Amino acid sequence: MSERDDDPAGGGQVDPILSRLVLPRRHFLGMAALGGLAAALPAAPAAFAQGGPPPKGTRKGQIVVGLSQEPTVFNPLRARIEVDDGVHLNLFSPLWSLDAKGNLVPQLAAEIPSVENGGLSADGLTWKIKLRPGVTWHDGTPFTAEDVKYTIELIQKPDFPAMSRNGHNLVRDIQVTSPTEISWKMERFFAPYFSIVAWTMIVPKHILGAGGDPKDSPFNNKPIGTGPFKWGERRPGDYLLLEANDKFYGDGPHVERLIFKYIPDLIVLKTQFMTGAVDAVGIQGITPDNFEEVSRVKTVKLFRAPMPFLESFSLNNGRPQFQELAVRQALYLALDKETIIRDIYYGAHRPTETYLPQQSWAYNPDLPKHKYDPAQAKKLLDDAGWKPGAGGVREKNGVKLEFSNSTTAGNHLREQMQQFIQQSWRPIGVSMSIKNFPPAVMWGDYWRKSEWDSVVVGSVFGVGSDPDVSDRLGSWAIPVKTGTGANTMQYSNAEVDALLKESVGLVDREKRKSNYYKVQALFRNDLPLLPIYQPNQTEGTKVNLIGYQPNVNYRSNCWNIHTWYWAS
Repeated sequence: MSERDDDPAGGGQVDPILSRLVLPRRHFLGMAALGGLAAALPAAPAAFAQGGPPPKGTRKGQIVVGLSQEPTVFNPLRARIEVDDGVHLNLFSPLWSLDAKGNLVPQLAAEIPSVENGGLSADGLTWKIKLRPGVTWHDGTPFTAEDVKYTIELIQKPDFPAMSRNGHNLVRDIQVTSPTEISWKMERFFAPYFSIVAWTMIVPKHILGAGGDPKDSPFNNKPIGTGPFKWGERRPGDYLLLEANDKFYGDGPHVERLIFKYIPDLIVLKTQFMTGAVDAVGIQGITPDNFEEVSRVKTVKLFRAPMPFLESFSLNNGRPQFQELAVRQALYLALDKETIIRDIYYGAHRPTETYLPQQSWAYNPDLPKHKYDPAQAKKLLDDAGWKPGAGGVREKNGVKLEFSNSTTAGNHLREQMQQFIQQSWRPIGVSMSIKNFPPAVMWGDYWRKSEWDSVVVGSVFGVGSDPDVSDRLGSWAIPVKTGTGANTMQYSNAEVDALLKESVGLVDREKRKSNYYKVQALFRNDLPLLPIYQPNQTEGTKVNLIGYQPNVNYRSNCWNIHTWYWAS
């Protein structure tokens, strides 16, 4: 199903975010609902409602979060992976955030800009932001509008390796009118910008703008933010310790310390969670094969929820082996998704044909369904002129149909899937080697600079609650060519580019939805990657650790740790 029956926008006709642009009412009909992914999530755990958090300023103990991947990027504006986000969300603050229902919540902004409060012009092109007074950076320096201006301008610089310039590159004429007031103009209306701002952490001008190259600043290894926790210490390969920010402007934090513990082996991570060495598990979580065992432990509680990720076998489309559509189609036909999901992942996940989660209002349910047909795969390769050569490996024009596949070492289920795929493709004349790395290596330059042949990876394609995927699919977002973006598979399709560029400027929801349906259909036809499943991820906390709440609008469920507390 592509629409939720309980769409908070009344069938999806008025977007709760974009309706702040008070255009003539007839233009509201069909606006793109940006906040719709959370309805499918389970209700908050019952323990969350038992009593309340301690009074502000009262703190108890620490939280140790076990992660299978190590955070390594601490400048929140730079290219990063999901596990880094959990750190950034606790060290830094955006102007506003997204709660689990997709609602905007003021953070460094005093209020969400709208036409009613004078924060937006009727055409959505002029923004005036009022900032929260009295906020300080972790070093005691006052936060001001100059920091916001500096952040946007830094992202815009072509020589700065930003995670994305999408949307920010449309901001013009930034004016600081007071320490708590800033305004700018948009070059054109840009529908996803509210969600993009919610993912944009503000950085300190007095540090990064004080001289020297921001790319090489000491800040990148010992950052200073405005968030609920401040930098403590890091032991690479082991842990990262954050300390409570006594001057945090919001609620909490309710613990003295937050520790991100790096445990790359998922079996070891599970064991440490069961024995109490870690208090919570996130990113990869408890794997399906271990769910029953862990669920019997009375000192922990588990939460299973759909995640916005696509687990895929991604192809580097810059490699000669994958240039031909027939090859990509043959690989997909010879991929036994049903067995992978049923036998390796215990049926926990939902097979998918697209990059958007099923809970998105723009999810296309009408894409061709995958079928497993190795005989047809062989025929496609035969017809395309890929002939068996030495060792049965097919080749054409001097190119052999052999390549490596990589993923994070220690993820035992992914490793099992790699071995299964490797064996499945041998009979059709495809040779795949396995070359895995620790997460810090895997998702570093190897990933960002497209140095890989193929990878097994879980990726979030949209931004926040918006289905715009320009940073993942736009040909202008190939970082190895343009220096920015997340299109590391080097996908390029002119029709997709045109649809993406048009869609971000539309107010009408049905038109945007129609465009995104077309993009998904083109993507499914092109198969720049082989989609496998949308995960139902299991994460967990100790029974007396209160506050965990899944949020599909972020890539990490560490988004609200500052509100967690220990029950007495």
